[in-house]
Amino acid sequence: MPPSLPSTTSLGPVRLTVNDLATTASFYEQVIGLVPLTHDGDSATLGTAAGATLLELVERADAPARPRGSAGLFHLALLLPTRADLALALRRLATARYPLDGASDHLVSEALYLTDPEGNGIEIYRDRPRGEWGREADGQIRMATLPLDLDSVIDDMPAGITSETPNASVPDGAVMGHVHLQVSDLEQAEAFYNGVLGFDVVVRGYPGALFVSAGGYHHHLGLNTWASAGGAPNTPATRGLDRFEIVLPDDAAVAEVRGRLDAAGTPALESDGALFATDPFGNGLRFVAAA
Repeated sequence: MPPSLPSTTSLGPVRLTVNDLATTASFYEQVIGLVPLTHDGDSATLGTAAGATLLELVERADAPARPRGSAGLFHLALLLPTRADLALALRRLATARYPLDGASDHLVSEALYLTDPEGNGIEIYRDRPRGEWGREADGQIRMATLPLDLDSVIDDMPAGITSETPNASVPDGAVMGHVHLQVSDLEQAEAFYNGVLGFDVVVRGYPGALFVSAGGYHHHLGLNTWASAGGAPNTPATRGLDRFEIVLPDDAAVAEVRGRLDAAGTPALESDGALFATDPFGNGLRFVAAA
């Protein structure tokens, strides 16, 4: 039996390497609605008005683009508390005249897709209540990719919003719901994320993709080979994903993950109360205990 992560496991901030910190930070503030929290030289953090960090940006003006076909970020996914919040996110995008890449109904969630100025994929979504999630005959969560009715989303705009109402920032309940990665091999991805770390496999129904989670969530991580099968690993020298954070309930849970990484021969480093490692595809991981 593979190990299993605690049911309260969640994701924390995503860190991106960017060429232009000012432009990218402005995009996430003005178009996505994140609140600027810190700005220190070549780095910045953004999140909610309550002070929760969701995104870390580090500027490296000489960092080249990630090579085509290599591993790395497919998209980061901001989870909003309600459908009304999704309507407000859609309003922000329309006000900024920023184009969508797509909009999908995944049965378990409703999602908007776009790309930031540096080429990083973004999903903004809301979950349907867990009681409405369907199951396949084998018990796996039923997901699909269907067109999202944007007019129906707009119909859930909060009362009192007019063309003169200023756009609001993301709500305090916004979190990093999941991260979707491009990987070179799904079997290797499953061996690491399920067999070593302990994420449960929840969906296998998408060709070329695997979805894993803790606590029965529809997915904390998406893993796909749609454009990266057999590709080179991600490297810290390129633009894009540097690392993402996995939040565990306590120090004992972090220690258990450390033990499994050690047993698998995966190097891990402890620093400032966090555990750092790299997946088989060059993506950085930061494990922390919940505050």
